[in-house]
Amino acid sequence: MNEFELIARLTTSLPSNKAVVVGAGDDCAVLDLGVPDKLILFKTDAVVEGIHFSRETPPEKIGRKALARALSDIAAMAGTPTAALVTVALPENFDPESVSKIYDGLNLLAKKNGVAVVGGETTKTNDRILISIALLGTVPRGRKILRSGAKIGDAIFVTGELGGSLAEKHLEFEPRLAEARWLAEHFPIHAMMDLSDGLAGDLRHILAASQVGAEILKSAVPISHAAKLRAKEGSAAKPAFAAALTDGEDFELLFTVAGKDAVKLLDAWKPQFPKVKLSCIGKIVSGEGIFIRDKTGSHQLKAHGYVHFP
Repeated sequence: MNEFELIARLTTSLPSNKAVVVGAGDDCAVLDLGVPDKLILFKTDAVVEGIHFSRETPPEKIGRKALARALSDIAAMAGTPTAALVTVALPENFDPESVSKIYDGLNLLAKKNGVAVVGGETTKTNDRILISIALLGTVPRGRKILRSGAKIGDAIFVTGELGGSLAEKHLEFEPRLAEARWLAEHFPIHAMMDLSDGLAGDLRHILAASQVGAEILKSAVPISHAAKLRAKEGSAAKPAFAAALTDGEDFELLFTVAGKDAVKLLDAWKPQFPKVKLSCIGKIVSGEGIFIRDKTGSHQLKAHGYVHFP
């Protein structure tokens, strides 16, 4: 049973109440707690030593990544983060100075994004560090963006470049909070999420939620320099295009918008975010699955992104 099969099994009979607008299955839960003009976003995420970082990773970067992952999910809903709780699980022989530096990295990113760190929990593990973040945010009523709104004929966009994140990006990425809020304010974005598990995997979440398919133009996918460089290292290296599809931990935005708005969006984006690349990589089509169009035609994509418990 892989990660997504397990999630499906565990979420079939979750209790709910009248405050829940969107429950399990999107980037954040969406709650209506009676706040005028705003809905509440609620997110939890965790990083684990040996999976998301190594023992040699600078501790400041561990703390930063722990919060940045949750911030990226708030961005995926076009929200604004407000407050976080931090749970730290430590082995018995932990180094207090390193733990303090973890908080230094986390706190610096929190301050940059106006996030209050309001408490948390410490506990013991057998052999490795785990950090879990519970994050609250808000989104204006009528402006939340889900995974389920993609429509046939939509253009598919991604920010930044994809693949090769282990070269450092996974520790240093900037959550696309400002970009996502700008998109929601200026264009009718139909569906959006952040790319944490790779384009090949995450696009499928939008397609499944929206009950549509996608065609991706191979030459339009923005491949990072790190992915291209790694592809040249030898026969055992993953091809650059495959890395862009499957590496994961890019934490860029993936979204769809009506095809008629695509050129206007690109033109408006460039002066607003001159340092952040924006690429139209394909379109939403009828049917299901992902097809890759290249010089030889259109071929169904069988590859998936990163999956826990594959």
